[in-house]
Amino acid sequence: MNGAPIAPRLQGQVVAFRADASLEIGSGHVMRCLTLADALQAQGAECHFLCREHLGHLYEVIEARGFAIHRLPLECNGADSGAKKNLEPEPAHAHWLGASWVQDAAACLPHLAELSPVWLVVDHYALDHRWEMAVLDGLSDSRPRLLVIDDLADRHHIADLLLDQNLGRQAEDYRRLVPETCRVLAGPRYALLRSEFREWREASLRRRAREPRLQRLLINLGGVDRENITGRVLDALTTCDLPDDLQISVVMGASAPWREAVTAQARAMPRHTEVVVNVSDMARRMSEADLAIGAAGSTSWERCCLGVPTLMLELAENQKGIAQALHHASAAYNVGEPAAVNRLPAIWEEHIRPTTLAQMSLVASRLVDGNGVALLVEWMTAESRAEEIGNG
Repeated sequence: MNGAPIAPRLQGQVVAFRADASLEIGSGHVMRCLTLADALQAQGAECHFLCREHLGHLYEVIEARGFAIHRLPLECNGADSGAKKNLEPEPAHAHWLGASWVQDAAACLPHLAELSPVWLVVDHYALDHRWEMAVLDGLSDSRPRLLVIDDLADRHHIADLLLDQNLGRQAEDYRRLVPETCRVLAGPRYALLRSEFREWREASLRRRAREPRLQRLLINLGGVDRENITGRVLDALTTCDLPDDLQISVVMGASAPWREAVTAQARAMPRHTEVVVNVSDMARRMSEADLAIGAAGSTSWERCCLGVPTLMLELAENQKGIAQALHHASAAYNVGEPAAVNRLPAIWEEHIRPTTLAQMSLVASRLVDGNGVALLVEWMTAESRAEEIGNG
């Protein structure tokens, strides 16, 4: 039976994202929001990003994906302005904002009032319930539903939906931090991965089911790596007992301040080493890697989906929980903080064996199946339909 095509579920509706990238923040928050925006756009939504003009802001990346940016200028009087208006302590990452939350809310409101979004997605460690309340109350005539993406469970929110994709996280961790009506989606099954990782998953796992080998090493320590941990890893690898035919691939962002130095260092490595920038085929590269050395951030879930054995480094305080949880589950090996890079030769000798790599791959692949973004979109469209019915 032929009928009219089914319209996308968010056809013509606006979704606004408040997220930042910078040399300090990194790129992970914006990148996972872009993944969600791609999926929402496929459902007919019109996605807009509200981002502050930090150094390392990723505006070009957002625009290249086809999304509009509403630029928030850095406030010259800094993040302390407006803080004395409130007695509550600021979030631990308040300095990431480049303004006070009061200033940020005031800057966002005109854009949001014009856009009139059905959903507002906030992925920012510097923002909490005070910013959320100021913005939503300011949009009372067209109040959007609020999705908060978090990793820390360290501050209050007034969200309708909250996502924390980290291993070991439970909805109970947010019980006292969100309204009773808030739906909490917790755990790596909700990890926001681009569709390419789900598409490459079968081939990657099938290849690893054969006899493990170590011919390709992938190094990716974030898009910025402002402390040049990549260079320190390459130094350490020169004293590791590496296979003669090992090929090393280093992935960096275009804004990485040490990119040229790392490229020069790669040319002097005793094993073939390439440096590639702003790759568009990360899933393929991961699926072909026999081992990765990477940061314990959101790319951890990409590696898990593809079953990539990993030596992890804790490059930020918020990565410690992920690294320790994956290490405890035997899904990866936690090297520790950057100061522990000099332990790589000993770790390599003791742990980089075929049986260890195979076990690590198997455990990691069972944690993430690549369907997280689809599950989240299902929740968002279900909530939107429920609101339409309630208002009908």
